[in-house]
Amino acid sequence: MKTTFLASVAGLALTAGAAAAQDLKFPVGEGGFNWDSYNQFADAHDLSGQSLTVFGPWLSGDQTLFESMLAYFEEATGAEVQYTGSDGFETQIRIDTEAGSAPNIAVFPQPGLLRELAALGFVEPMPEGTGDWIAENYAAGQSWVDLATFEGPEGGEDLYGFFYKADVKSLVWYVPENFEDAGYEVPQSMEELKALTEQMVEEGETPWCIGLGSGGATGWPATDWVEDLMLRTQPPEVYDQWVSNEMPFDAPEVIAAIEEFGYFIEEDRVAGGQAAVASTDFRDSPKGLFDTPPQCYMHRQASFIPTFFPEGTEIGADADFFYFPAYEEKDLGQPVLGAGTVFAITEASDAANVFIEWLQTPIAHEIWMAQTGFLTPLTTVNTEVFGDPTLKKMNDILLEATTFRFDGSDLMPGGVGAGSFWTGMVDYAGGESAESVASEIQDSWDALK
Repeated sequence: MKTTFLASVAGLALTAGAAAAQDLKFPVGEGGFNWDSYNQFADAHDLSGQSLTVFGPWLSGDQTLFESMLAYFEEATGAEVQYTGSDGFETQIRIDTEAGSAPNIAVFPQPGLLRELAALGFVEPMPEGTGDWIAENYAAGQSWVDLATFEGPEGGEDLYGFFYKADVKSLVWYVPENFEDAGYEVPQSMEELKALTEQMVEEGETPWCIGLGSGGATGWPATDWVEDLMLRTQPPEVYDQWVSNEMPFDAPEVIAAIEEFGYFIEEDRVAGGQAAVASTDFRDSPKGLFDTPPQCYMHRQASFIPTFFPEGTEIGADADFFYFPAYEEKDLGQPVLGAGTVFAITEASDAANVFIEWLQTPIAHEIWMAQTGFLTPLTTVNTEVFGDPTLKKMNDILLEATTFRFDGSDLMPGGVGAGSFWTGMVDYAGGESAESVASEIQDSWDALK
């Protein structure tokens, strides 16, 4: 899903506030937090009298949560932090960097724009040693390093970003009571998932609810399916070649992944039949899980989808999820598709470097974890501090990942990832062949060159 899809970009809303205005959410030294990491950091850094400016996409509730974490950085170092949030971040950060008025730290919703600004020389490389630290301390650590390593203005590659706050897309949602009543077990491999799909059909049940409808963005849910299936049928380096178009969109590997998606939307396997897939709104598609009797038993979608479940649905009881499994026979580990925000230094300062070091402490993650809306690949956090057991379970999937890859369509040129890829998948669901769709998408990519 596009990270900006549900955000309104009609106006440039800006809100700013110093994190120091907040009291510390959790008293230092209390609870199960890693206060040793906080105390060691505080002992090592004194930024009294220095300021730090941070600009990002978070507004409202997310801004409050982010600032609750910033308050601890201020308390530990004596620095004053000014955060500004905008729903027009992508436009404004271009203007600010080109005008020489960039913030010290910019928080990018996805790495594509960061790559562009790094190539123009508007972003500073991460402090020395940051990449080694990420590789050693993040689950699937090298994946996160690779995602933020770009060519600089002189052509050489460097690490330009630090990922903080992740999202997980590789999830299948279901109603435990329905599974229990029917005698179904949660599958542990793709082979078992397909066997369960076929068992349901044989028993006269419909396995899947899938909807691609999304107004002007219709088609995007299918791109997530294809990305997940690319990671389950091909090594991660092939996924990278596909996303960058080093391997053409109409290569056999990509066509095969599209056809893998086709398996799940065959007539008897999806609610309403294949013809209904493209016309069903993605927000309505999971509702069939909750009908009596159920219209479907499974729905593959990212961590945000409970927003569209019936009011009062309790996750873990009324609905639950499992990892969208990998093929056991292909031996590709446990890949996870997701997204995340990436921090970059857009105006160098001592405080900016120290802040990147702060993001490497468990406490910088645990403060947000203990509230809501936060996942992290940092392996040294205490996951028992999660304020939400559902998020803890999602985070366990993230920590068990052997490979993490960013939403591929978000990394492609807009005309492809948010254009021909979307419409092509609608055409495929409507009956056009995978070969034809893939060729048309590649033609659109070639037209941009």
